[in-house]
Amino acid sequence: MGKLELAGKKIEIDNDGFLLDTEDWDIKVAGELATREGITNISEEQLEIVKFMRDYYKKFNAFPILNYVCKNIHQPKNCVNEKFINPIKAWRIAGLPKPEGVHFVAVDEKQEHYIMQECC
Repeated sequence: MGKLELAGKKIEIDNDGFLLDTEDWDIKVAGELATREGITNISEEQLEIVKFMRDYYKKFNAFPILNYVCKNIHQPKNCVNEKFINPIKAWRIAGLPKPEGVHFVAVDEKQEHYIMQECC
């Protein structure tokens, strides 16, 4: 496990970089998590994506269909793939818990969708 320290606040993350307490999340935490993912300046479009993912998760307790995210925030169809490469990066930056039992293995043949596979 690790810790993020922001403005005197210690925030715990697991070994895979997921927040242990989703309530610790705010825009500053998102920025720090983005930096850990190799995104030095998180854009407004990226923030829209992670905020939508957070809201969706709070409402349905599930990972949203990626095209649904883009449609609802009025961004291009592949916005998550374009802005984050791997949707799990967006999920981490959104401060959401590690999705149990699945992982992303590859992009489909058309390079439009990530393929999730059961695991663990």
